[in-house]
Amino acid sequence: MTDGPQMRFSDDSLECMERAMFFESHRSSRDGLVAVGTVVMNRVASPDFPNSVCGVVGQRNQFAPGVMSRPMNSTAMPDVQAAARAVLAGERHPMVGGARFFHQKDHRFSYDNMHYTVTAGGNAFYEKRKSHLVTQPVPLPQTEGLTPL
Repeated sequence: MTDGPQMRFSDDSLECMERAMFFESHRSSRDGLVAVGTVVMNRVASPDFPNSVCGVVGQRNQFAPGVMSRPMNSTAMPDVQAAARAVLAGERHPMVGGARFFHQKDHRFSYDNMHYTVTAGGNAFYEKRKSHLVTQPVPLPQTEGLTPL
């Protein structure tokens, strides 16, 4: 699914997107990769976060430790690279919506402002809302196969 304008991104933006996807999606599915990338782009578009891919991915305490410095060595790299290019070209996960946050799907938190939109690639994606607007307060079952190959 392609939403929003097609944009040109630098090699640095591509590498930063690859790094977020590589270290956060567990490289388990294309849906998981694209969902992480969608959150990155939602943050880029938000006034609450840096306005660049590398600014978002490199923001302190937001992504996996070492996301900007650890080596990316895996047979999954071609899939990661293809998904990163697709997201930077405008593809978005159809169920992430406006979510700007995610955590590992098995973690549970006692906050009352987490509205879950989808679980993919081992992560549960959510929006922060006022508690009376939360209609999905627990992570959804894992969903895969929604993004094109």
